[in-house]
Amino acid sequence: MLRWSDLSEVPPDFGPCVVTIGNFDGVHRGHASVLRRMADDARAAGSAAVAVTFTPHPLQVHQPGHAPELLTGDADRLDLLEQTGLDAVLLLPYTLDFARQSPRDFVVRYLVEGLRARTVVVGRDVRFGWQNSGDLSTMVALGREHGFEVEVIDDITPSTAAGGAGPAAAPGQHRRWSSTWVREALAAGDVVQAAHVLGRPHRIRGVVVHGDARGRELGFPTANLAQDADGMVPADGVYAGWLRRTRRADGTPVGPDEPALPAAVSIGTNPTFDGVQRRVEAYVLDRTDLDLYDEEIVLDLVERLRATLRFDSVDALLTQMDDDVARVRTILAPGERRPS
Repeated sequence: MLRWSDLSEVPPDFGPCVVTIGNFDGVHRGHASVLRRMADDARAAGSAAVAVTFTPHPLQVHQPGHAPELLTGDADRLDLLEQTGLDAVLLLPYTLDFARQSPRDFVVRYLVEGLRARTVVVGRDVRFGWQNSGDLSTMVALGREHGFEVEVIDDITPSTAAGGAGPAAAPGQHRRWSSTWVREALAAGDVVQAAHVLGRPHRIRGVVVHGDARGRELGFPTANLAQDADGMVPADGVYAGWLRRTRRADGTPVGPDEPALPAAVSIGTNPTFDGVQRRVEAYVLDRTDLDLYDEEIVLDLVERLRATLRFDSVDALLTQMDDDVARVRTILAPGERRPS
């Protein structure tokens, strides 16, 4: 998949294209279903399938105090978009100057002249251009004027997703696949439900930094993620998950064959020791030899074991940690739900 951050990077002979526009945060089952179908249809018509998306999220620019917690950083979002079969992604920097474009200017510059759009795929609630003044009727009118068709995609739900997008929702959960649904699940610590909507375990990506070294003193050395890690951090608690290195301390990437290691992941302030900073830290089962400082890792969260608790003594904490590790071992062995 080609990855561009500016129209100047688009080859002059690229296209014609089938283009869609969106934030695609999390690239959940609904996104994936639409994008896979779009890519298949584009290929059948002799066109390229392209997604136009933005960084940062527009609400982080317009209403930073009300912007949603992002489910994925740009690196994971692009990797997940590539898995849908897209030919290219145009990841545009979103700024106030960019937002001041009229709907017409945006469509003409990026879709018509930049990508030679033959078809534009949008949802019924599409909004674009200055103050979101462009809507579906605007896009249809511009399509007639500039020679592209507009294909409208209705909401994708567990019962309507094409191509075996995933299991049906449980009773009372017949709602559209959405990033909001994932955020609600993560806020409740329900990473199983989040995985149901995403189609994979929820991932947190970050660099390992030095902590208090208390885990090592207790016999459970942990990898502590930096505060700027990508991926929404779910509710405080202890989770079973997988840890995998993705970049070495010197900046060189780790190959895709790097094994995923079973881990007990603690999220919270460590109340037993009167901690105040919320942290994400992972103990790799049966490994005390790992040196992950300054390396980038990903954590794929599989199941929540329990809420964060305050213990009356270190001995009580250690007893619980032994129990947590045993439960993580049962949940993850033998390789159950290991990420690809």
